[in-house]
Amino acid sequence: MGQNQAQIEQIGPSEVTGLLMAGGLGRRMGGVDKGLMAIDGKPMASWVFERLRPQVGQVLINANRNLEEWQSYGVPVVSDAIGGFSGPLAGFHAGLLACTTPWLATVPCDSPFLPHDLVARLAAAATEAGADLAVVRSERRLQPVFALLRRKLLPSLEHFLQGGGRKIDRWFEEVKLAVVDFDDAAAFTNINTPEELAGARQH
Repeated sequence: MGQNQAQIEQIGPSEVTGLLMAGGLGRRMGGVDKGLMAIDGKPMASWVFERLRPQVGQVLINANRNLEEWQSYGVPVVSDAIGGFSGPLAGFHAGLLACTTPWLATVPCDSPFLPHDLVARLAAAATEAGADLAVVRSERRLQPVFALLRRKLLPSLEHFLQGGGRKIDRWFEEVKLAVVDFDDAAAFTNINTPEELAGARQH
């Protein structure tokens, strides 16, 4: 076994906490908690949860409302420590605060088709590049909420947020980043509108 392969295997599922991000306002869905909207009889977030769970050692859910419903998943639910529904970085921050493993893998609650090998591929890229954060790129565009972060990035993120930063791509410029290309763009479809929800139900 080569050195690179040995290093890659050091990031196993037990060293990664998954974070299902459901802390947004769902403005384009009419303000509903969109992860709880049903596809084929179960909440959209349940499809995400079922794909994420086998890839990681444990799961957290980031949510800021309907907490009892999110707690029904039987895993810890963490709310933003940064007030005002401040976007994905607030979710990252809440996850890193609660994370007890060296790595945190983040996925949005509205992407029910995420790849079964997402975390493994991000972990391999982070290890190979010696990066602190790995992120998905599909069709030449970053998908920044599909990411794998070292827990030790928490001070960097707190400093950025305390300085008023909110743009996720701006913070990415401050960390050692690995980008992972995925060919299946549909796997990273975000369901943001009633029309997209209807399409996902047909799919």
